[in-house]
Amino acid sequence: MKLILIVVMTASLIVGCNNNQKPKLRQGDFYTEAQGKEELAKLETMYTNKEQWEERKKLLREQILKGLNLSPMPVKTPVNAVVSDKRIYDGYSVENVYFESMPGYYVCGNLYRPLNNVAKHPVVLCPHGHFEGDSLAEWGRFRFDQQKRCATFARMGALVFSYSMFAWGGESIKQIDTACVIEKPSREIFEKWHNFPIALSMQTLNSIRALDFIETLPDADASKIAITGASGGGTQTFLLAAIDDRVSISVPVVMVSCHFFGGCGCESGMPIHESAKHFTNNAEIAAMIAPKPMLLVSDGDDWTKNEPTVEYPFIKRTYSFYSAENNVEQAHFPNAVHNYNAEKRVPVYSFLAKHMGLNLQAVTNTQGVVDETNSIFENAELMLSFSSKKPFPANALMGREAIEKAFNNLERSK
Repeated sequence: MKLILIVVMTASLIVGCNNNQKPKLRQGDFYTEAQGKEELAKLETMYTNKEQWEERKKLLREQILKGLNLSPMPVKTPVNAVVSDKRIYDGYSVENVYFESMPGYYVCGNLYRPLNNVAKHPVVLCPHGHFEGDSLAEWGRFRFDQQKRCATFARMGALVFSYSMFAWGGESIKQIDTACVIEKPSREIFEKWHNFPIALSMQTLNSIRALDFIETLPDADASKIAITGASGGGTQTFLLAAIDDRVSISVPVVMVSCHFFGGCGCESGMPIHESAKHFTNNAEIAAMIAPKPMLLVSDGDDWTKNEPTVEYPFIKRTYSFYSAENNVEQAHFPNAVHNYNAEKRVPVYSFLAKHMGLNLQAVTNTQGVVDETNSIFENAELMLSFSSKKPFPANALMGREAIEKAFNNLERSK
């Protein structure tokens, strides 16, 4: 397994902003650890109570949405979801899903459901990160760690939607590069097609529309929606939680940092962190879900190594404005690396069980240890909605230019 991090160097770092400053990209233009900590201290002087923070949060949301080119928000079109190919396992099922986030663009994923589909179940959205390997099974939503956590959440009683990020492995790359073979993702394809600015707009729009899709499911409790992902999936986690109030719980894994902004175009390739009217960082964006529950997960081998002593206290201060400090927690693994492996999944299971009413005992063995044995690792080809043998619908937008044109021509809300 390898982790891709593409860094594009930009102009020299500017800690603040002024009214004459043009929108600024943070891709490759990262802080030192000391500069990130200094910015958090500066932010703390800007608001000292709930009312001031709420005003700040309103401004941040407006500017983030503008930076994403999602303001005004595109008018929502029918998702036209198709759910198929149900497989039944011990305590849960898995189905293939596709829906249209905008006419002709298909978001593909897998839906994990408890077998009791009469009751309404809490929901967990699972975006994935920038992890890659030598086969489809090592990419995106098909990875071992992604499948294991989704299946385990379902066995605990959650309805889980795992979906592919824009132009990253899986089916969506075929809509960008019509010549590629879905079953054979490659780093070269990623570098050519995923890492460009519209990836952040499309990926975030796809996450918003994933919430719309969830709301169409009769067995989904849309009042309880958690989101969790690692690395680039962690970025989507705290970003969606910041801009869409339907998210009830946020669990960003190995991503919340005040000095690192995400190295990919789908994280920092658009001016969400700085403009003429604002400057911010990922720690402050993550805090925007307060006072709703959030669990931060970090390790000692990447940009989250200081999270317990730097970002977490800053975020917990925001929760104190609501007297909700107990709603935010932190799990740190000083000897671990940048991943979402079993030791990091365990505290997430416990946190979501506590805040969503999920049944942790359903996945706990007689020794009191979480046991993922019955969470099946499926063959990746089985999980595809489209493949070399299953073509896209006739209306599918094919090629980058067609997708960009369609996005730019979307009708916007007034």
